[in-house]
Amino acid sequence: MRIKTVSWYNDFVSRLIQCRACPRLVGYRESVKPLPRFMRYDYWRRPVPPWGDLGNARIMIVGLAPAAHGGNRTGRMFTGDSSAQFLFRALYEAGLSNKPYSISRDDGVAVRCVYITSVVKCAPPNNRPSNEEIRTCVNNWFRYELEYVRPRAIIALGHVAFLGIKLALGIRAEFRHNDHVDFSGIRIFMSYHPSPRNTNTGRLKMEDLVSIFRMAMEYAGCVLT
Repeated sequence: MRIKTVSWYNDFVSRLIQCRACPRLVGYRESVKPLPRFMRYDYWRRPVPPWGDLGNARIMIVGLAPAAHGGNRTGRMFTGDSSAQFLFRALYEAGLSNKPYSISRDDGVAVRCVYITSVVKCAPPNNRPSNEEIRTCVNNWFRYELEYVRPRAIIALGHVAFLGIKLALGIRAEFRHNDHVDFSGIRIFMSYHPSPRNTNTGRLKMEDLVSIFRMAMEYAGCVLT
């Protein structure tokens, strides 16, 4: 298996974390007040970098945006909030993570075969970026991630993530949970977002997300040893 070059990543992240393209998002990410249980932590308050198995990322996992008290606090996508814990339990069950949690940048978590990112890089108010903010982030950042990572499979976690993928790739399709669409050799799998709104109500079950991961692994040819 050919190992991808990762020389682009550090430059990408160094430019990303300086981004101030969307005034509303900049204002919000910098003004989020810590929750009582996180008062002792310094919040990241910048665009949140993607991360993953940079040399062998055959699957790209795409979320909506960093959580105000998750990635916006910890500085790593899908880290430190309840959505992250659900996602990483599923990754662990599928064999894609060495730990069933994602708490901080120094928690020792390592993932295999996956690259974890979001369509919008800054935490938006009420988890709702505007269409203009989505387009700006897709054009400035997400398109380049697709170009450099070159995934065989993409997992869209929710409608907004799928919208960003459609904008980046120029495809026409509707979001349907537990379905997929093919485009130019890439298979895009669709899942509800692992937010408490979906997981606490049973709309998204752990076994459903694990199943989607395993289908993506099979399609992408992820071989775990």
